[in-house]
Amino acid sequence: MQIHIFRATGRVFGFTQVESGSNLPLDLGKFNYFRAIAMMRGESHQGVNVDEYLDDIERHGFHVTDAHVRITDRYAGNEV
Repeated sequence: MQIHIFRATGRVFGFTQVESGSNLPLDLGKFNYFRAIAMMRGESHQGVNVDEYLDDIERHGFHVTDAHVRITDRYAGNEV
C-alpha cells in the first residue's frame, strides 16, 4: 500500500493514503509533504510496526506520531 508521509511542527509526522494529506488533523498545524513509501502488512519498516500504522489508516484515515510515539487516538475525532 502506498503511504504518504507528512511532517508538521517538531517531530510530528502524519501517515495517510491521501496524497494531499487533506485528511490529517488540523489541530497539529500545517503538514508538509515529506515522502511516500510502500507498506505491507506483516512487515517491519525501519523498526516500526507496519500493522499498527495500517490499522490506524484503515480505521481513522491516518496515523500520527510525535517523536515516534503514536498519538493517533488524541486526534481521531478531529478529522477534516
